[in-house]
Amino acid sequence: MKLDLGKKLNNVKKKLNEYKRVLKIAEKPGREEFLMSAKVTGAGTVLIGTIGLTFYLVANLLPQYI
Repeated sequence: MKLDLGKKLNNVKKKLNEYKRVLKIAEKPGREEFLMSAKVTGAGTVLIGTIGLTFYLVANLLPQYI
């Protein structure tokens, strides 16, 4: 039982060290990179919303004409 708890604690420590390493390496994006990410995210949101609206309209309007 103690061995199992020790293993789990050791695994948690390893994961936390990995996270700390990644956070040390990471840097704040520049303005241009941030704007590009925002544009791509916005375009994806609009695309998925348009697809969802299309399915919604087809599901609700099509039965009226059949």
